[in-house]
Amino acid sequence: MERPLADATRLNALVLMVGRTRDAGAFKELFDHFGPRVKGYLMRLGCSPAIAEDLAQEAMLTVWRKAALFDSEKASASTWIFTIARNLRIDAVRKERRPELDANDPTFQIEPERPADERVDWVQAEGRLHQALAHLPREQALIIELSFLGDKPHSAIAEELGLPLGTVKSRIRLAMARLRSALGEGA
Repeated sequence: MERPLADATRLNALVLMVGRTRDAGAFKELFDHFGPRVKGYLMRLGCSPAIAEDLAQEAMLTVWRKAALFDSEKASASTWIFTIARNLRIDAVRKERRPELDANDPTFQIEPERPADERVDWVQAEGRLHQALAHLPREQALIIELSFLGDKPHSAIAEELGLPLGTVKSRIRLAMARLRSALGEGA
């Protein structure tokens, strides 16, 4: 029965040795003892084996870096190490739920101001498009609006209008051909 207490005392001493003198041998012994146990613990918490392996490595690296902060009066080495692992898992889950924003993402970039002549061309083209849409048969114009302006998939349009999917697709094709012709883009 004395063995577990002796093991706990030995593990505490190993962490203290790492903290005081950066003893690589003591760290190897800690790593060999806790590495597989921490990985198993993280897998029981729901991590995949690969993520559990990464987090266990990170936990042991944290032990190496912060061993000087270990206080055997407050907790045993195993409690301290498993708490580090648990906290790393919590951080990983939070990061997964709220990924970091990429400042280079095009959606976050401000479009440069277009020159006046381009804006005029754009407004004129938009006017021609609205005019061409107004000359489409109503059922074709409605489907174009739902598909391109409403960003709805063809199957959702078919369901919404009570039409077969093939009818929706053929009306889109016909409408697009008429729009190309009206806008002078050829067929």
